Amino acid sequence: MELNWKRNLFILWIGAFFCSMAYTLSVPFIPLFLQEDLGIHSGVEAWSGITFSVSFLASALIAPYWGSLADKYGRKPMLIRSGFSLSVCYFINYFVHDPYTFILVRILQGLMAGYIPSSLALISTNTPEKHVGYALGIMSTATAAGGILGPLAGGMLSHWVGIRECFLVSGFVVLVSAAIAMVSVREVHRKKEGARQSVRLDIQQAVKNRRLMSVFGLTLLVATSIMVLEPLLTLYVVDIGGSAEGASLSSGIIFSAVGVATVIMGSRWGLIGQKIGYDKTLLIGLIGGGIGNLLQLATHNLVAFGVLRFSYGLFFAAVYPALNALIVKSSSTDFRGRAMSLNQTSNQLGMMIGPIIGGFLGGWIGIHFVFLITGVSLLLAALWLQANRRKQRPQVEAG
Repeated sequence: MELNWKRNLFILWIGAFFCSMAYTLSVPFIPLFLQEDLGIHSGVEAWSGITFSVSFLASALIAPYWGSLADKYGRKPMLIRSGFSLSVCYFINYFVHDPYTFILVRILQGLMAGYIPSSLALISTNTPEKHVGYALGIMSTATAAGGILGPLAGGMLSHWVGIRECFLVSGFVVLVSAAIAMVSVREVHRKKEGARQSVRLDIQQAVKNRRLMSVFGLTLLVATSIMVLEPLLTLYVVDIGGSAEGASLSSGIIFSAVGVATVIMGSRWGLIGQKIGYDKTLLIGLIGGGIGNLLQLATHNLVAFGVLRFSYGLFFAAVYPALNALIVKSSSTDFRGRAMSLNQTSNQLGMMIGPIIGGFLGGWIGIHFVFLITGVSLLLAALWLQANRRKQRPQVEAG
């Protein structure tokens, strides 16, 4: 492990970067794809919400089974399985010409997902304990860096050649990620003997761990609050002054602002978490992210909106590395892969609920006020975290 963890971190960083880039090349522009290619001209917000959500629902349902298989056979096979399968799904999207088939492909994509969670699980189980927080912080910069390049490249590609062609590029990029993992990743895995524990028993074991369940609850709330905005940002860019023709490029730049901030701060938050504690780091990230979203409510200019998204990202970069590190701290080594998968289920459920809420609220009360809901949700998550910290403090002192 001591010899391989830095090599694995470097290789998996590259793979996660490509996988994140592939996602943000095409998925953020689904609302425009529905309008321009699939003929949806009314209720676009609701259609966008449903299209985003079905993939995350499928992923949430299947994640514990992939996690259980990963604990038995290793995380590397799950990386390879997910990478090649997702590549095929992206290629299929290129040939879709009606919204119902598109939804079916999105469901399949959700069932096959898991490249980045598998990378995180492999890092958490194949990195020395003293370096885990740092490694997870570094990994967060991979997804952020991909999130910078993806929307920019996707915005330019969709503007020049069309959104449909972006799915082809995404497929090739994920294929590269899978090939890198297959050839280069080295995993130390001790195969479990005997029958594989059922998902039901995994859930029962997790429920007994209050600290772990608290992290799952926070992950659900955070993911929901983020994804409320995901299907609406491109449409919002048009509302505050972007042209409909250049919406994909403008929204690509806006999407990238958060990614730039995460690259700057992701690894730093990992180191800060090791010094002051991941609970405190998470609290700072949630409060900063909540205030950042509330400030965006009062913004009606594209440049100012982009600056605020960047500022929000500087703080929010602390959230997911801290959550992942808390899972590592709250679970035993032999249960860690399954804990990561159960957390992925919480994350995917939030990502399923968020777009549905955002899609329908965006069409009902207006996209502008959805920022208020997002900001309040993150601040409520911070309050919940602080309340749990106060409950746990007397228990520690009594012990």
